Amino acid sequence: MAQAGSGGSVSGAAGQRGLPLGGGAIASIGGVAVLLIFMFQNTNDVRVKFLFWDFTWPVWLLILVSALVGAFVWFGMGVLRRRRRRKARRQDRPT
Repeated sequence: MAQAGSGGSVSGAAGQRGLPLGGGAIASIGGVAVLLIFMFQNTNDVRVKFLFWDFTWPVWLLILVSALVGAFVWFGMGVLRRRRRRKARRQDRPT
């Protein structure tokens, strides 16, 4: 419940100024910061052999690509989970 204080300002959750950050957002920001520090410290080139590909990349680029692929897979798994749960809820609805 928000209450008006002296001077007409609103106190309480509805009257907060700024950007409220949840635990997931704080963890994501921290993870990106650690990733960037790790990338800046690893600037050497590395030879990559994967299946029939053989190429040389900077380590920071390999780290970035790996992180992006991992994030894409994580996001895709979340989408599939939400879709399965939505489908199950629809089937459980009384007709």
